[in-house]
Amino acid sequence: MHRNLLDSITWENFLTLVYIVDIIIALTIIFLERKNPSSTLAWIMVLFFLPGIGILFYFLFSQNIARRRIFRLSKREREVMQETLLEQIRNVRHDRFAYSNSIEPKWKELILLNQNYARAILRQGNRISIMTDGGHMLDALVRDISEAKSSVDVEYFIVKNDATGRKLIDVLTQKAREGVQVRLLLDAMGSRQLTYDTLAAYVKAGGKYAFFFPAKIRFFNLMFNYRNHRKIVVIDGAVGYLGGFNIGNEYLGRNKKFGNWRDTHIRIEGDGIHDLSMRFALDWRFAAKEKIPLEIIYEQAEEPTGISAMQIVSCGPDSHREEVKHAYLKMITEANKNIYIQTPYFIPDSSIYDSLINAALSGVDVRIMIPSIPDHIFVYWATYYYCGQLIRSGVKVYIYDNGFLHAKTMVVDGEVCSVGSANFDIRSFRLNFETNAFIYDETEANKLESLYMQDMEDCHELTRALYAKRSYWIRFKEGIAKLISDLL
Repeated sequence: MHRNLLDSITWENFLTLVYIVDIIIALTIIFLERKNPSSTLAWIMVLFFLPGIGILFYFLFSQNIARRRIFRLSKREREVMQETLLEQIRNVRHDRFAYSNSIEPKWKELILLNQNYARAILRQGNRISIMTDGGHMLDALVRDISEAKSSVDVEYFIVKNDATGRKLIDVLTQKAREGVQVRLLLDAMGSRQLTYDTLAAYVKAGGKYAFFFPAKIRFFNLMFNYRNHRKIVVIDGAVGYLGGFNIGNEYLGRNKKFGNWRDTHIRIEGDGIHDLSMRFALDWRFAAKEKIPLEIIYEQAEEPTGISAMQIVSCGPDSHREEVKHAYLKMITEANKNIYIQTPYFIPDSSIYDSLINAALSGVDVRIMIPSIPDHIFVYWATYYYCGQLIRSGVKVYIYDNGFLHAKTMVVDGEVCSVGSANFDIRSFRLNFETNAFIYDETEANKLESLYMQDMEDCHELTRALYAKRSYWIRFKEGIAKLISDLL
């Protein structure tokens, strides 16, 4: 009897301690952390409905790293970078800038936003190739790497330890063996299949590698919620790759669960490579702890090879600025005719959500394309919920039935477009490290628009009538996903 009483008191003390910690964390979230109200409420619900487990989730998923200076610049580096940017901003603002095509001046305000807010210089001499097939993208990438003469910089969220991943590692190993400087930057969570053992031959050949936010304790990564989602390759400072494809069998359509894999990547030649090189160098300096003099990269003059203008915009949880989201917002609010969006995950915050409604109600043809196959259950049903709400305001939603849609693109008015790693969700806006290209070129925008129309042939429309027929089970899953959508 005494033992039962003692066990009861001990258990009560433990629960009391758990709730005290819950209260302290809740007060910290409310008064000290800069979370939006919906995210704050979601975390408080998790803490008090899942006592104990909620505390673990908080320390895994809700660390605030915005105060950390992850990408440090010296005074000289800041001066060199600011000089060119400020001069370009002055010229654009006062209409003294020499545009390379007729589309750029129409989108002057978006250009200025990206210059001022994202520190993104407008690069005008680019040639772009759009790739939507994983096999073709991989073949082109391997071919370009095999022809490298001086350097290969590779940065991916996911590189799998399968036939496709090994194909990339093998060509990098060969180039390192030839004396080419090869650097491989991987996200520690996304590319956890790759270990020192799997990279031993690559390292022996002279290749370098680093993991972004590696776990300090094996199988327990406290940076679980902040991942490097970028997909960047720069070869000889002359050829670059950017987009949605990772490296693995499934991205070539070889996974039975997903089948055909529909994604979008771009190959770039021209002065836009400069900013991809800078982005890689900053990420590498942080992850590898290797000092790379950025002034040398910044002062290099790439030869223009085309007329496509672009701005490379990056964002991450080290800042509250949400640069890619603000660029998306500007594209949406400036649209006059149409907005075509492709995204595997659609969990907008209120600003994106309201701007899409306003555009649709203003007569703009707003279309959102999402996959029919869920790869993250809660994310999928949150996506379904938000799309279901938007169709009431005239937004058209199309569900892609020919495999898995992973492309992250937006085309507006057939004039400006965005391709990159950022999805239309809160995770990409606030939690992941992302990079997108914002392209000002009617020809490239029309190509993406044509691809969108082709993809619509493999879609069915989520009409109001169809959405209303969803089962109570689906409604329940939507409700749960909606409540925690700010945490997804």
